[in-house]
Amino acid sequence: MAVAYGVDRLWIGKDGLLSTPCVSAVVREREGGSVAFGAFILSASHNPGGPNEDFGIKYNCENGGPAPEKVTNEIYDLSKVITSYKIAADFPTVDVGKIGTTSVAADDGSRTITVEVFDSAEHHVSLLKQIFDFHAIKKLVSREDFTFVVDSMSGVNGPYARRVFVEELGCGESCLLNAIPMEDFNGGHADPNLTYAKALIKVMGVDPKGLPVTGQEQEPPAFGAAWDGDADRNMILGSRFFVTPSDSLAIIAANCQTIPFFKNGLRGVARSMPTSGAVDRVAKKLNVPFFEVPTGWKFFGNLMDSQIVFGKEDYTPFICGEESFGTGSNHIREKDGMWAVLAWLSILASKQVDGAPLVTVEDIVRDHWKKFGRNYYCRYDYENVDKAAAENMFADMTKFDGVVGKEINGFKVEKADEFEYVDPVDGSVSSHQGIRFLFEGGSRVIFRLSGTGVAGATVRMYIEKYEEPTGSLDQNAAAALEKLIEVGLKLSDLVKKTGRKAPTVIT
Repeated sequence: MAVAYGVDRLWIGKDGLLSTPCVSAVVREREGGSVAFGAFILSASHNPGGPNEDFGIKYNCENGGPAPEKVTNEIYDLSKVITSYKIAADFPTVDVGKIGTTSVAADDGSRTITVEVFDSAEHHVSLLKQIFDFHAIKKLVSREDFTFVVDSMSGVNGPYARRVFVEELGCGESCLLNAIPMEDFNGGHADPNLTYAKALIKVMGVDPKGLPVTGQEQEPPAFGAAWDGDADRNMILGSRFFVTPSDSLAIIAANCQTIPFFKNGLRGVARSMPTSGAVDRVAKKLNVPFFEVPTGWKFFGNLMDSQIVFGKEDYTPFICGEESFGTGSNHIREKDGMWAVLAWLSILASKQVDGAPLVTVEDIVRDHWKKFGRNYYCRYDYENVDKAAAENMFADMTKFDGVVGKEINGFKVEKADEFEYVDPVDGSVSSHQGIRFLFEGGSRVIFRLSGTGVAGATVRMYIEKYEEPTGSLDQNAAAALEKLIEVGLKLSDLVKKTGRKAPTVIT
């Protein structure tokens, strides 16, 4: 199809496999960058994959990032008027399992098409080696008291994990879980969270609520991580310890100078609106610009490109993330699961002292809470809700009269609004990005409606309670949030309006 529409040069990863972060790296780095016009990613993302499951087509632009709304809106409009398409039926089959270049000349000599099949991991791993101190990480993973496992969840990241951990860092194959890519993710749901990463949380001694599990025959590894199907999302675990994505983002930002790429510090930090405010406090302490953006990596991309594309202020080096297990920086224009894992290993490596006991993931997180306070946080997903019922509930919630000043369960509403974002880089406005109830003391309840599922709508309720550094930092998150969850359910009247008494997924 590309050939039929005039494309003369195609780059394809070996076996047709490229992770989403790698696609971004290839567009930005291959042949010096700015050569490829764009890229197509065929992916189920973090959803179930296979012939009878989800399948998506994603377009990335010449900066290596997701297409902005003005492009996707135009694509959508054109999709409604297509009546036919062209395909070069006589074009020979190219073996994408074999690295090399195939050139095909047109019969009339008018053009030559070149198809280049390249090493899928080459560009991304090369970039990661420029960002991180692999020698320091190798020293960490060589310690007798440090063991780890990484779970590719039968998604695309298996070959990358093998390249980094086995070939570059010299670790044994036993550190790799589900490292063979399979088109249906081996029948699993390749979403790195406590609900679906069952193999990993069992090994790490964590239950589906993120609580520690004891009584194993052998001690859990010191570190564990998982990636989703296209390897842009990640989950971080310590031994019997779950790190929330919001805390992970804040801790990476707070310790960024342990990573060579950030040796001179940060110029910008950002999070999606529903992500907890943990990183806000880090940005304030570091005295760097902070941004709260709508959900969607393209908003981070604009901030990263502020100077180079728009001629405005430079916010790079830049770190950003989302509560939905996505973390990254300006090295590419996508979230990057491998980057997040290597960032954590870099932080762990920097904390170790020769001859001293291992400084653990839990030690690092608790130390962070003592400095910045703790944002108790969880997300309730109500999937396949009747769309009309969900939309009516949201319409009623936007009637904010009398809400400000209201006190429920000891939480007093300080502000209630519908989040709107004015992009400081290009001036674009994104409205209706979620309903926010902000309380005195820094706690929040947020509601978002997603209609991207195959059936029905998904209602998401985000609950966040802030505890000062001198406060109670060791509570069970579910217990700490119980009263605030009740507040959210009362403000939305969710049970009555949707008929749902319990969420489908809690993360």
